[in-house]
Amino acid sequence: MWQATLNLWRLKHLRNRILFTLMVIAVYRIGSYIPVPGMNVGALNAGQDTNQLFNLLNMFSGGAFYRFSIFAMSVTPYITASIIVQLLQSGVVPRFEEWQKEGESGRQRLTQITRYLTVGLGLLQAVGFTFMFHRSGLLLPGADNWWSYIVIVLALTTGDTLLMWFGEMITEKGVGNGISIIIFVGILARFSSIGQDVYTKWFMGQSGHLFLSILKVLLLLAGIVIIFVLIVCIQQAERKIPIQYAKRVVGRTVYSGQQSYIPIKVIAAGVIPVIFAVSLLILPYMIASYFQTHAWAGFILRYLSPNTTWYMVLEVLLIIAFSFFYTHVQINPQQLAEQLQKHAGFIPGVRPGYDTELYIVKVINRVTTFGSVFLGLIAVLPYVLLQSIGLTSSVSITGTSFIIIVGVALQTMQQMEGQLLQRQYKGFIR
Repeated sequence: MWQATLNLWRLKHLRNRILFTLMVIAVYRIGSYIPVPGMNVGALNAGQDTNQLFNLLNMFSGGAFYRFSIFAMSVTPYITASIIVQLLQSGVVPRFEEWQKEGESGRQRLTQITRYLTVGLGLLQAVGFTFMFHRSGLLLPGADNWWSYIVIVLALTTGDTLLMWFGEMITEKGVGNGISIIIFVGILARFSSIGQDVYTKWFMGQSGHLFLSILKVLLLLAGIVIIFVLIVCIQQAERKIPIQYAKRVVGRTVYSGQQSYIPIKVIAAGVIPVIFAVSLLILPYMIASYFQTHAWAGFILRYLSPNTTWYMVLEVLLIIAFSFFYTHVQINPQQLAEQLQKHAGFIPGVRPGYDTELYIVKVINRVTTFGSVFLGLIAVLPYVLLQSIGLTSSVSITGTSFIIIVGVALQTMQQMEGQLLQRQYKGFIR
């Protein structure tokens, strides 16, 4: 571990990427403390124990929402825009589907559309927040005018656009996926709240039950470690489809038959389904918060409030659905079958062509079923455990947080692992 860390700093290219990523993260954390003018932050914090939506937004923004900084909206508009564009690629808009198949030039066009849509959604969300805060009396007395509204909306939209740019810069010049890194850092910044809650509820004024409080802490730590271990094991697990290549003659060179395999990861989509599901569930609750006097809004606020039973059921179902959708977007069975047939490869016991495609689809569906159900259960399990020990009122750390932390950490480590192995250094993963 330590040797691999030293090897990272020996490579100038990788060292510069890590330093660039750390610099962007530092700017992001500093920006999360720069407040938007005109907001009554004290009144906003006073309602944090009762508003589950605000707790969820605060978790993704690393505490920036309750400080109402310029990064209060975090990257949720970008994630929502990405969901919309990816859904439109799956046959809804033929032009988008054509661009997806064009390679790099098509991806650049889709990325540009995602950027424009992010700015539009960020502007819409900023207007909604300003309208909601105005109706809730969360603005300062001197800021209750149209000029202040414009300043608040522009500040929030600019912060959201800046975070999108930070994420793209990390992806291009840093290490890991930039948007995932920003969410990862924001969630880690909120972990300190666990220690504060534990001390307040289990130790303050509980001198007579000190042993019981210590036992609860040990059980809590053991539960967190077990959850992390389970997530790591499933994230790294894969199903290997054996491949046999026939003997080939190319020119004067004879290639003997070789054996290989196609690795199908149990959670091929990574943390994307979890992030997509949470972002999609936030949207109706957020819209309903703007129209609390309407009957339909009351229904949504009652049944789709974060951490309610219906919310958790829908979260599990959406995680399963997005896992299947994103896995089939990443892995194209038809293309795999064609490539195998082109290179004289076949799966033992399976006929080449269409039968191979059906077999790969069957394996992907079986593996994804297990992985997606696991993701869904892990997403809600920690909340149930925290609820059973009375730590849900102000702790906004959920199973979603654990999955994102582990997924992003593994993804980033694997990228650095690849850079080390290219230069014949031993990496982190043995």
